[in-house]
Amino acid sequence: MPWPTSRDDELFGYVDDELERQNTTLQLIASENFASPAVLEASGSVLTNKYAEGYPGKRYYGGNVHIDQVEDLARERVKALFGADHANVQPHSGANANMAVYQALLSPGDTVLGLRLDHGGHLTHGSPVNASGILYNFVSYGVTKSDERIDLDELRDRARKHRPKMIVAGATAYPRIIEPVPLRDIAEEVGAVLMFDAAHIAGLIAGGVHPNPVPYCDIVTFTTHKTLRGPRGGCILSKAEYAAAVDKAVFPGSQGGPLEHHIASKAVAFREAADPSFADYARQIVANASALADALGGHGFRMVSGGTDNHLLLVDLRTFDPDLTGAVAQTVLDRAGITLNKNTVPDDPRSPFVTSGVRIGTPSITTQGMEEPEMAVIAELIARTLSGREDDSVVEAVRGEVAYLCGRFRPYAS
Repeated sequence: MPWPTSRDDELFGYVDDELERQNTTLQLIASENFASPAVLEASGSVLTNKYAEGYPGKRYYGGNVHIDQVEDLARERVKALFGADHANVQPHSGANANMAVYQALLSPGDTVLGLRLDHGGHLTHGSPVNASGILYNFVSYGVTKSDERIDLDELRDRARKHRPKMIVAGATAYPRIIEPVPLRDIAEEVGAVLMFDAAHIAGLIAGGVHPNPVPYCDIVTFTTHKTLRGPRGGCILSKAEYAAAVDKAVFPGSQGGPLEHHIASKAVAFREAADPSFADYARQIVANASALADALGGHGFRMVSGGTDNHLLLVDLRTFDPDLTGAVAQTVLDRAGITLNKNTVPDDPRSPFVTSGVRIGTPSITTQGMEEPEMAVIAELIARTLSGREDDSVVEAVRGEVAYLCGRFRPYAS
């Protein structure tokens, strides 16, 4: 019985609309990027047809000779890229990767240290509404009030007091470099396993602009999109001694059949990240973020921690306008064709649904080819939109200028 031949115009109309949105508006969400045509091609390949429960050489289904080749290629490429002993490329997401690591190395109720959600940590770093915070005894550490950087003294004191089985490093809204060596020292002192969640910065690590945590950490997890510019998915790197436990926790512990079409596109992304040009890309991401932070500061916005060392800015709106919330800013900027997300700032008096800040990232616009001069333009467009947020004509004028700017740097052919 053949497939239906009529095109699903309703569904693909939405896809076409999204393509137009991505081509004509500014994508400033720090966790997003534009995947290459090769990544998209692999994601849409016939590999989606194949079930492959298990691992290369040990599957529960036949017909996996080529699937094994693809997954082995992905594993070898990512190990070489980061210098890891072992890689598991099957996690469907970064959250899945984190939870699999916890399942592999912890028992319910074990004590874990993780960065506070409102200080830049992720839901899977012990939020009480997340399975990580429900199953395990997470103790939080945060940033200092003085410079809004990770408080290593607090982390060390809490590690000594609580003797955690694991320390989780990494963040989802932290604009500074996270040095792995001091964390390694603390973990060794208290006998804890050290896991580094590099979801946001994996591409910066691959590009050589952020210290590589792999030599210093027992486990490194990350997503394969964001700064790495691959498909949406996750990955776990580990020292050899944890390989068997990690693999068992992924399959059969927490997932069934792997998505081999996405594993193929991960392999493509790892190859692209190993290309010398990717280091230039990573450097430009950071340069653009720094330039955008400086330009926004000139318009009266405060950068949390005073600036950025990586791909993202955490912007406190209260110095620009004490009545402006992150929720309002996100909504009005979306109308102007500037996409970002509301975000709490450290010790934010407003709820996570309202917030006093926004998070801005430069990976997508750097993929498009924008550089420092465009950052000054973007900062001015943001400031003008927020200043004139009650005036529809101002917002519409900015949207037109955004479309013109994006027209010069279209990521995809229409």
